[in-house]
Amino acid sequence: MLTSIDIVGQQMKIPWCLECMMKKKLVGDMGKFALVAVTLVLVGCSQRSEPPGESASATTTRPNILLVVADDLGYSDIGAFGGEIATPTLDSLAKEGFRFTNFHVLPTCSPTRSVLFSGIDNHRAGLGTMGEIKTPEMDGHPGYAGYLNFEVAALPEVLKAGGYHTYMAGKWHLGHEQQTSPHARGFEETFALLPGGGSHWSDQKPLSPPQTMIYSGNGKPVESLPEDFYSTRYYTDMMLGWLKQNHGDGKPFFAYLAYTAPHDPLHAPKEYIDKYHGQYDEGWDVLREKRLQQLKSLGIIHQDVKPFPRLPSVTAWDEMSPEERQAAARDMEVYAAMIDYMDEQISRVFDYLKEIGEYENTMIVFFSDNGANGALPTAYPGQTDEYLSSFDNSLENRGLVNSYIETGPGWAQASMSPSRMFKAFTSEGGIRTPFLVKPPGKLANAGTMNHSFFHVRDIMPTFLDLAGVALSEEFENREVRSMQGQSVLELLTGEVESPYAEASQVGYEIFGLKAFFDGDWKILLMPHPFGKGDWELYNIEEDPGEMSDLSEQHPEKLQEMVVRWEQYKTDNGILDISLDLSEKVK
Repeated sequence: MLTSIDIVGQQMKIPWCLECMMKKKLVGDMGKFALVAVTLVLVGCSQRSEPPGESASATTTRPNILLVVADDLGYSDIGAFGGEIATPTLDSLAKEGFRFTNFHVLPTCSPTRSVLFSGIDNHRAGLGTMGEIKTPEMDGHPGYAGYLNFEVAALPEVLKAGGYHTYMAGKWHLGHEQQTSPHARGFEETFALLPGGGSHWSDQKPLSPPQTMIYSGNGKPVESLPEDFYSTRYYTDMMLGWLKQNHGDGKPFFAYLAYTAPHDPLHAPKEYIDKYHGQYDEGWDVLREKRLQQLKSLGIIHQDVKPFPRLPSVTAWDEMSPEERQAAARDMEVYAAMIDYMDEQISRVFDYLKEIGEYENTMIVFFSDNGANGALPTAYPGQTDEYLSSFDNSLENRGLVNSYIETGPGWAQASMSPSRMFKAFTSEGGIRTPFLVKPPGKLANAGTMNHSFFHVRDIMPTFLDLAGVALSEEFENREVRSMQGQSVLELLTGEVESPYAEASQVGYEIFGLKAFFDGDWKILLMPHPFGKGDWELYNIEEDPGEMSDLSEQHPEKLQEMVVRWEQYKTDNGILDISLDLSEKVK
């Protein structure tokens, strides 16, 4: 509270309330002020017991939330998870907070984001499948609407109603129309890429000819981009502008930085690509093994873990021609450059929060929306050879304007070592990602690692718990579904070592690929040639590479979990529709 003191007709406003002043002995026996008439009027205190000179925002009682989500980042790409890519900002975040090694998301972008912003299964939230690949059988089913439906209350809507500023810069992928845009779903300030991806430069070239790169600002189409536009930098610029715009108004913020890096097509400033020149000349087999050993040495996985082997469709590095190796190495150099650059941009946000005294009062969460992308450009719906041939993918232009390259399955497997497969699959390579968190305040146990299983469905209830905001069955005059996730706030603040008992009981289905978790057990069903076409059983704590199918050794456990998956299917209105994923790994 501010205290207004009238001293002989001169009113002075002091940034402390009477209680604060008493604590600091600035107001004592009122008899000491016998020569002056003193009137104390309490009009609000911004400082509590803090001395002058400190930022008023440093004592905000409600914490801010900064959520940073990378796009298609691999499990072992950042330094804190065994990667060789320069990520000092994220590595420092891991030291100041906690690393979670057993965090799970959905196999692809928009389903993950639908669960993130609803706290409920993707089939209930409207993204039972990706909107780009809906089939006629899905029409009319609200769980397959292709956008974040209105049967759920979106996280930014709820936080905004609860008194938070809400900002979003980056990828939305939860609806292309104005009424389904991030601005319509609760973000007061937005600069958003509405679809799933495309060029990181100003040319706005899409992933495939039928798609369109639509940028939206506060619900309105962005007609043109600056000539020097690069997605990662521009998203950061926009976010910093909003943080500065409202700083000091007393309201906490929820800031969502949804980078499109390192989603394909791979693009980065040339000087960052050059920084990694020659670093990947040994190839994906060597990198996969190096990453594996680093994960073991860091204690992220057990020493005896066996990695999933290189796919038969991926050529051994020493069997490739020199030209093929050179081009493939450059692709990984660009991928690394994108992550390096993103880390630098995240640092800009951290630096600003420290400058204004808000860093310590901010919960910061970082993760990737799914596993690394092993798909080729031909996997995108409507892709044509004519479109792909229009790009300049010469060695000297790879990663620069008018190029279209990707990591492909070889590098994606290295990024996801020791896991099986990568993005789009319900095996561990598609759904396990790095997770970093720095809770508000100072931590006695900072820098520790936690191996407990928890799921992206728990993020929304956790943020609401932190913010002190409740969600009822009715929101803004419409009935909404209850969240299925639960708060894991005590887990993320290091107060407990494991979450609530049911945190690991999670079901999956997308593209006809299925899974169910219960503790360390996981059942998995994937069609040939990716699986055996029937249910498999794994202990993922001992076998994260999913190398040893235990279904024959434990038939009763398998059957018990299959029954639970069937109940999950019924409870969430899942349509049993399979899609051909062969193009994903050709």
